Amino acid sequence: MMPDLPNMPPSPYAALYDLLIPADDELRLIHDLVPFDFITELLEDTYCHDNGRMAVHPVRMFKYLFLKAHSNLSDVDLVRRAKTDLAYKYFLDLAPEDDVINPSSLTKFRRQRMDDDELLDKLIGHTVE
Repeated sequence: MMPDLPNMPPSPYAALYDLLIPADDELRLIHDLVPFDFITELLEDTYCHDNGRMAVHPVRMFKYLFLKAHSNLSDVDLVRRAKTDLAYKYFLDLAPEDDVINPSSLTKFRRQRMDDDELLDKLIGHTVE
């Protein structure tokens, strides 16, 4: 099942983002300027709406894949870095104390949701626009 669109949860530590991530940080600018909500519409049909456990939202999973391509990291290295890098957590709409996904979730997401090359091209093309 697809959860609601992820937003930054309320956190007593959210002020750390403003203190430690500069306003001109590349990931902060992308997060603030690119509306990623179109991903929900494109991938909505690949999720069951009334059965199964809650999944990680496709917007967040796409952001993980974006970071992976942007930083040229393996799945394991990406998740390890996302656990400690506040710029990554800000980009992923995670509170500083939130945990990250398991690296195997990225493989499963790619296999089940991004199997169509045309869909991946649409997502990347829309992000670049």
